[in-house]
Amino acid sequence: MNDKKVIVIGAGIAGLAAGIYAKKSGFDVTILEKHIIPGGLSTSWSRKGYLFEGGMHWLTGSSEKLTLNKIWKETGALKENNPVFYKDPVSTLVDGNNTIELFRDLDKFRAELLRVAPEDKKAIDRLYKDAKIFLPVHLVVSDIPGLKTNEPRHPKMSELLKMVPVLTRYKALVDQPYEDYIQQFSNKNVQHLLRSVIGERYNAISFIYTIASFASGDCGYPEGGSLRMSKNMADTFESLGGKIQYRSSVEKVVIEDKKTKGVIVNGSFMPADAVIVTQDTRQAIDTLFEKDLNEKWVSKMRRVIVSEQNMYVGLGVKADLSKYPRSIIFPLEKPFKAGGLEFKEFRINNYALYKNHSPEGCSTVTTLFLGKSYEYWKAAKEDGSYKQKKQELAQAFIEELGKFIPEINGNVEVFDVATPVTYERYCGTFEGSWMSVWEPGKPMFAFPAKSKTVSGLYFAGQRSTMPGGLPIVAYAGRIAAQHLCRDNNVMFQN
Repeated sequence: MNDKKVIVIGAGIAGLAAGIYAKKSGFDVTILEKHIIPGGLSTSWSRKGYLFEGGMHWLTGSSEKLTLNKIWKETGALKENNPVFYKDPVSTLVDGNNTIELFRDLDKFRAELLRVAPEDKKAIDRLYKDAKIFLPVHLVVSDIPGLKTNEPRHPKMSELLKMVPVLTRYKALVDQPYEDYIQQFSNKNVQHLLRSVIGERYNAISFIYTIASFASGDCGYPEGGSLRMSKNMADTFESLGGKIQYRSSVEKVVIEDKKTKGVIVNGSFMPADAVIVTQDTRQAIDTLFEKDLNEKWVSKMRRVIVSEQNMYVGLGVKADLSKYPRSIIFPLEKPFKAGGLEFKEFRINNYALYKNHSPEGCSTVTTLFLGKSYEYWKAAKEDGSYKQKKQELAQAFIEELGKFIPEINGNVEVFDVATPVTYERYCGTFEGSWMSVWEPGKPMFAFPAKSKTVSGLYFAGQRSTMPGGLPIVAYAGRIAAQHLCRDNNVMFQN
């Protein structure tokens, strides 16, 4: 044990992971969180008995075959109270009486696509082969150099060699837009199904990696969703003796003579020997420092980050929708307009078959509209039309969805809309975004976990490695804690 005081800014997944590993390693750790619950962007909320899952639709690293799974277990994210469910099919396209199912098993999925679109055999075989190559690809967990630890972790050569074949397709898929890859298929319904997997602005490799992750047996959904997972981590941290202060908004990180001294929180100074910033780094570099951090990576981050944004609609429906698939894709005859964008299909998450998501005999339904809508909603907030436009979006969505699921007509008891401005307000995230877009033709990038000019200053979160997401933030929190341990000559404890 030591008396080094560490402040973690943010009780999201990165902050909780960093706090847990730092506390396990003997530091005196306090997490400061502006919200009233843990989880950050990985969150859900209740409205009149309906639980709206707003932060996680699957968990990368849920498979016990992956080293990443150890991080979820060590941080308490996965416990006996949230067993993992693996839905299969992953999603189902419904067009009248016609369906197409996205199965996890690649052979079964290939056969399904050939059943409905034999004319697309060449493109189907290309997808099948690409996904096969990517089956072994996963986040490699490795300790930082020079770390003293109770359980060293480094990838085995055999683990890395299995991923070598990816190099034959890597550059082509990085350069190819996701939408162009989908356009290789002539069947419109196949296009709708495949377009629903990720955001349209990404490259093709992001799409193939996602398909392969499902096929590998990963990407399950822990019972209770993101909020239970976040609370599990918060409980783990507090059981170790760590402290979480909610309703604590950090205004500045205090730096003197190139050393971290603490933070200004709720108008008062709180001293610390080290600070780990897990608030969205892209936002933090512009708001948390009196003077700009004069480091090359800061300028690069401002230049290269392209934020992924979404509009979220949740419905509480007084009807049992358990006869419908858990994830449904509905092709639209006319594009649906939302937030200044147009969408060709609905991506529906149906929680009727999940426990504790709605009252007995009722159902929770949600959807995401991915795309660059922050400026639209920011302008609406400034001109006073924000609330009205949110209501118009919900009503238009309910009316259109009722054409596909007639049971919702007249039975919506509650609805909620979250925009990028919502996420910006509650989570302090850059442009209300929760990931970075890996654009076609652009290299993948990673940013340092510690300041190069200020001692005792560390960073972790979704911006640490592109494109972000839950596995990245948990791993980033662990890496930040490792740097903290190495800098203080402390044994890192897993």
